[in-house]
Amino acid sequence: MRRGYLYSHAKALGCNKIALGHHFDDVIETILMGMLYGGQVQTMMPKLHSTNFEGMELIRPLYLVREADIKHWRDYNGLHFIQCACKFTDTCTTCAPDSRSVSKRLEIKNLIAELKKVNPQVEKNIFRSVENVNVNTVIAYKDNEGVHRFTDSYDLR
Repeated sequence: MRRGYLYSHAKALGCNKIALGHHFDDVIETILMGMLYGGQVQTMMPKLHSTNFEGMELIRPLYLVREADIKHWRDYNGLHFIQCACKFTDTCTTCAPDSRSVSKRLEIKNLIAELKKVNPQVEKNIFRSVENVNVNTVIAYKDNEGVHRFTDSYDLR
């Protein structure tokens, strides 16, 4: 609903691009959330064409910028960012302040922090995992033509 409103309002203003503030940490958290909670390997793309609003493109100019660097820049410049209205943000804003309920994104953020203690490269490795996919070694993959399983071409080799 929010995304549709954003696209239609931008279109009415004569815009052809919408820039979102997703950053590198959002990308790797989304990759892990998809794997652990959605049973899929995918990522948010740095730019994509709208399928419902012809001529509109979504871009993420902060895609490779670390969250800590954004916060440092914010603090250095004395800025205050508004909290995203999305119910899946870092903390459950509708919960009581002393509630133990946290979002899945914060859960994943904490998991990555723990993994980083053992492997300082874990964040880069998570990101690289979605750009180093070898389709010859996966059980199945999906594209615009449908699902392709390794058994479809196994006997042809």
